[in-house]
Amino acid sequence: MYRTSSILVAMIALGAAPGHCLDSPAGRTAVTFQSSTYGDMRQILTREAPTAAVTVKANLGFPEQARDRHPAVIVVHTITGYRDGNEGYVAGELRKAGFATLTYDSFAARSTTGTALQGSPGYLPIGVADAYAALQLLSSEPRIDANRIAIIGFSYGGEIAHLTAFEALRSALYPGPGRFAAHVAFYPGGNFGVVAEPGAYTGSPVLMLLGGKDENLPVTKIETYLAYARAAGAPAQIETVLYPGAYHAWTVPDVTRAQFFSDLVSTKKCPIILLGPKRPAFLIDGDEALRSGRLRCMRCCRARLLGRI
Repeated sequence: MYRTSSILVAMIALGAAPGHCLDSPAGRTAVTFQSSTYGDMRQILTREAPTAAVTVKANLGFPEQARDRHPAVIVVHTITGYRDGNEGYVAGELRKAGFATLTYDSFAARSTTGTALQGSPGYLPIGVADAYAALQLLSSEPRIDANRIAIIGFSYGGEIAHLTAFEALRSALYPGPGRFAAHVAFYPGGNFGVVAEPGAYTGSPVLMLLGGKDENLPVTKIETYLAYARAAGAPAQIETVLYPGAYHAWTVPDVTRAQFFSDLVSTKKCPIILLGPKRPAFLIDGDEALRSGRLRCMRCCRARLLGRI
């Protein structure tokens, strides 16, 4: 089910326009791009210098049917890092549908793992930084239409796909008019939102694909966030699709049944942290609750339920 949806969603959001066929060979090419490491979200929002620079290894792929310029999709991995069977499979299907693709592993680029970083203040900022650095790379590629570059992510990557739609983060990491054309989040973490104000999102559409049995991100958590934004007069440009029988990480091929992983942190009971131009806040019972101090993902649980349909 997810395999068909991922392709249709991208095609609807971007539109694979016809183009003049070229003779250039298809396939994937190893490339690198320069990104940054940040200690927390505050460091990005206040536009402080990054903690460190990093070189990210990536794979850039093009469809067999070459064109003057392709629409493109950046595919962001789960907490376990890039997998050929998940992110690689989706990227391959997107190339069949006419899209160029870029895949990489943010954790491997920093010689660490998602399990080691989870819950730390810098866990998600590195993913956002890498996504915008990847956008910069693709935008400078003459074979790619810079106005039609989307981002798709799974779990951790799904949260990154949502975060990259926040205007405050975009303007800090990618100054100028450029932005992602669309954001597709498969079962995101549900860690962050934005304070409901006009212009809080970049204006590009966001699609969230949610599991009805997701123990990490209950559907009601997203519904409450969307209701909060509507009530504040600044509705988020987010569409949701619910898969009633799906658990968290239902697309991962080697997770064949629902099970607990005691080494992974769940955000199920954590309130959404709202990023805003003046201050962060919690979303508690549908209302903003002011909060001071560093932005952290609270360790509210010690297990995440993973599974698939």
